[in-house]
Amino acid sequence: MARARRRNGKKTPESGAADEPEEGAAEAAETTEETAQASDDSCPACAGRSTEQWAAADKENWVRCDACKTWYHWRCAGDGGELEAIDKWFCKACMDQDPARTITMKPPARKSARKKTQRDYAGLHNVGAEAGPDKWIRILEGKKIRENPFRRMKGSEVGVEWLESDESAMKEPIVIESPEGLGMKMPPKSFTVEDVAEVIGKDFPVEVIDVATQSNTPGWTLGKWAEYYAQEPSVRDKIRNVISLEISGTELADKVLPPRLVRELDWVEKFWPSTKKGRGNAYPKVQLYCLMGVAGAWTDWHVDFAGSSVYYHILHGTKVFYFIRPTPANLHAYERWSGTEMQNHSWLGDLCDEVYKVELHDGNTMIIPTGWIHAVYTPEDTLVFGGNFLHSYNVPVQLKVREIEITTHVPKKFRFPHFVKLCWYAAEKYLRDLKAKEEFSPRVLESVEALVDFLVGEARAMERGTDHAKREAKEQVPGDRVKDAPALARELRWRVRLAREEPSDDEGRGHRKSLKANGSADSLSNGTSAKRKRSPVAEDAGMFRNFKPRLWERVVTVPVERESRVVKARRPAPGGEDWEARWAEWKDSVEGKTEEGTEEVQVERRKDVIVKVRRTGKGIERQRVERVLEQWVWEGREEKTEVKPPVVKEDGDVDMADPSAVAIAEGAGSTSKAGLEGGVQEDRPEASGLNGHAMDIVDTNDTVPLDQPQAAAT
Repeated sequence: MARARRRNGKKTPESGAADEPEEGAAEAAETTEETAQASDDSCPACAGRSTEQWAAADKENWVRCDACKTWYHWRCAGDGGELEAIDKWFCKACMDQDPARTITMKPPARKSARKKTQRDYAGLHNVGAEAGPDKWIRILEGKKIRENPFRRMKGSEVGVEWLESDESAMKEPIVIESPEGLGMKMPPKSFTVEDVAEVIGKDFPVEVIDVATQSNTPGWTLGKWAEYYAQEPSVRDKIRNVISLEISGTELADKVLPPRLVRELDWVEKFWPSTKKGRGNAYPKVQLYCLMGVAGAWTDWHVDFAGSSVYYHILHGTKVFYFIRPTPANLHAYERWSGTEMQNHSWLGDLCDEVYKVELHDGNTMIIPTGWIHAVYTPEDTLVFGGNFLHSYNVPVQLKVREIEITTHVPKKFRFPHFVKLCWYAAEKYLRDLKAKEEFSPRVLESVEALVDFLVGEARAMERGTDHAKREAKEQVPGDRVKDAPALARELRWRVRLAREEPSDDEGRGHRKSLKANGSADSLSNGTSAKRKRSPVAEDAGMFRNFKPRLWERVVTVPVERESRVVKARRPAPGGEDWEARWAEWKDSVEGKTEEGTEEVQVERRKDVIVKVRRTGKGIERQRVERVLEQWVWEGREEKTEVKPPVVKEDGDVDMADPSAVAIAEGAGSTSKAGLEGGVQEDRPEASGLNGHAMDIVDTNDTVPLDQPQAAAT
């Protein structure tokens, strides 16, 4: 095949490499280089032509003879035409030597004569397959549709308290018949499509879908749509639908406010920086949609992008929803059905277990949770306001739906916008919260673990993926909040597993486990195989087997100090008073008073001190760990039980028995404190507890410059 290349700058024909003269080179070297360049810029067919002519050209095409391997200017040796169309090319000298050598052209690209089905992915987000509504309505007549078992709730009941107290919350659709108590704002019921056009602007462009062909019809504005919508159904030439009018940033957005629960859960509201939202900023604009459908419109089976949940309020009109539960088997059936020819002739309900029906009317609001497969029929002209949101109560299914989108090759344009960047924002906030000792429910921690395992996969793509994967993964990291994405992902994974009281394991364990439970494919989206074998965890491995603490250069144990004394203090009443809170505060107010109820008590006190030192890049770092153990015994109490506090060892494990081995788990590059119940707290230098004993830990960590002689003193 003819070897062709495009010459850019000053290149050597034989090598194709650029010989750029270095700035500041000696004048003699430049003269030598220019002479060589004049030779390099010539080809055997350049006879009688000045090389300055080619030097003046910004780019030059070269072609190599397939016989003698000599390079020629295409403008010198070629006879016109497109170089890219040449298959085999021979110079004139080689063709004269062998008349059998002829220049051949590449065959034209094969094109299928079969008409391809044009899919409308913008409509697929809310619409689905390219089928007229009458077809599916006729199919529905012979199908088994179950009445829904979904909960009807009052608006005042729909809140975060419901999520925290009910394990089934946000796992099935709910219907709120009246908007009172939901904490949302909607236009008045008298608000019409004409009003939508007036508020936003009649010249505002809008995507209108022909329901029969499921294709966008160009050239529509809100004014033209309002005129069509106002026609009698019998006069309309076609059944059309508007399902992708996002109104954020318009005047109509001021009239719409999502339900209170949605605003409290929405990742965009919680985690995306407020300074990077609004007009002129790129952010996920999926919170406010205005949907306008006419009678007879049909929306085929779909899952909202990235498994996002949906709130859906009927201002006026009627909608009929058909739901399929997002079980692993049903999602797998949807994945096989979606994006294939099966959509045009198969009813997805036949491939799944059950189909439920929900009918909504004026004033009804419905919340559709993560991953539910649904189709929608519009029996009369209807105006709807709704929106999409991601949340922290079902992240594994959100990630599963995103994988289905990747598997079925849904273009990025029609997926959840800025999904990965939003995940990084969420992870950064959860890391800050966990560092601040915020507590989360087991359900949220499970979701955060799935999120962080996904982000660890993104981090691995940055570190050892292909150049394209590295570039794409790094582009999704929000540099304003995340400075070191791999470090953030791995630290958050460590803290989440610590919060869940789980042992550390190999990378990706939690995410693969959750994906397997949801029936995922054998490979992750970043290309790392889920079937990769890993060595089993050793039985004697520490709690965090991948944690490598920094070593101290010298550790000195100060001799144990013991003290025995008799004081007066009130004896804790068994189960009566809140003695834990009183005794957990390490102060002298619990002793030495002669008030009513105080008794003599024998106090045995033991004090352990460990001092550690090491060099750092800036000087010397030293740490003093002090542990005080007290045992209080009142007369007349035979039971004498000492419950020893948990101790953090150097390898990050927890020793529940040894009271003398006290250390602090270090992070890379700095000293960090591991906070345990009754042990060291990150925001306090001391902590105490009482259960037949009390404990006090003081951790002093100083960094002193090397030039100070007292740096090593304790």
